[in-house]
Amino acid sequence: MDESIPRALAVVPAGDWPAEQARDTVTVDFDDRFRRRRLYTAEGGLAFLLDLPEAQVLRDGDGLVLASGGYVRVRAAPEPLVEVTAPTQAHLLRLAWHLGNRHLPAEIDGARILIRHDHVIIRMLEGLGATLRAVDAPFNPEGGAYGEHNRAPSHPHGHHHHDHGHHDHDGPCDHHH
Repeated sequence: MDESIPRALAVVPAGDWPAEQARDTVTVDFDDRFRRRRLYTAEGGLAFLLDLPEAQVLRDGDGLVLASGGYVRVRAAPEPLVEVTAPTQAHLLRLAWHLGNRHLPAEIDGARILIRHDHVIIRMLEGLGATLRAVDAPFNPEGGAYGEHNRAPSHPHGHHHHDHGHHDHDGPCDHHH
């Protein structure tokens, strides 16, 4: 590893770091905002190594503390998502329950829910009367009761059904059924 490449050793939440000390900005999608160690090149050309003690989700506006001084601002990149809406708040809550029951990463924003495209889930939501629309937006899913969706980039293996309260995971999962 080239020792001249700055290392980012810590993450400071948005609003808790001096934004005027940002040396550059890195814009990445949700999957690339869940990392422990990775080489990035920021928008202004600054190459740096993210080198954290453990993987964590980098949120929009967070500051990555550079060992050499200053910060790199994290910006959440827009990505293709599905916007889920319903005619009433009660209906939207019911849809949120169905998504949560499948452990699907979802961003909940009062009037809408954002999810990644999944044809099985799309069919289920259509059957439940949801209104669906393709959108491009930053994806910041809820962390879940145990935070596993803040530690896992996505669940491509799908949680489309449950057999007797258990299911398989291809990544770390510390919740119990």
